[in-house]
Amino acid sequence: MDGPVTVLDHIAAAGVLPVVVLDDPAAAGPLGAALRAGGLPCVEVTFRTTAAEQAIAVLAADADILVGGGTIVEPEQVDRAVDAGARFVVSPGFDRRVVDRCQALGVPVVPGVATATEVMAAMSAGLDVLKLFPVGALGGLAMVRALAAPFPRVRFLPTGGIGEQDVASYLGHPAVLAVGGSWVADRGLVREGRFDEIERRARTATGLVGAARRVAA
Repeated sequence: MDGPVTVLDHIAAAGVLPVVVLDDPAAAGPLGAALRAGGLPCVEVTFRTTAAEQAIAVLAADADILVGGGTIVEPEQVDRAVDAGARFVVSPGFDRRVVDRCQALGVPVVPGVATATEVMAAMSAGLDVLKLFPVGALGGLAMVRALAAPFPRVRFLPTGGIGEQDVASYLGHPAVLAVGGSWVADRGLVREGRFDEIERRARTATGLVGAARRVAA
């Protein structure tokens, strides 16, 4: 019998995790609606602005949206994100304090790694889904292949420098859980209130994910 569907299963099913920077929490509602309408009902809200917590709270109020806190670099940010309603945490690097706090709260955490040493440190903490960041600067898909070979149990969430033109190639590798990207709902589009364009990009991303998986099958 299959086990319960997890938060990471939902991200894997989406294939693309939009990474967003919100300057105004009032944009969170329309953003969530646009992503949901485009077939991507998941989002990582980065802790790069003071609007992050309020935006997470707004998004978390929609039962159809899976929202997480991103760019989490301190344990206290874990508490703030979770208190606001975040159901998962993403960090740009591996910090055992952040991981321990997430695990203490029972919240899935996807820390960033850039080297084999960091992958091993994360594995020693009991983690097998890791953010590969910044994947573009690290060599792209070649880096995924290089790290997947010695760590066959690990699945990666490549982020940083990925555009819609890269979705198919990354998802074609079995070690890739999903890809993270800011192109779906970039900061400028959100600031300008261009939620119709965000919906269009989300729908395009969803189509690319489906096509990539049909090829892989």
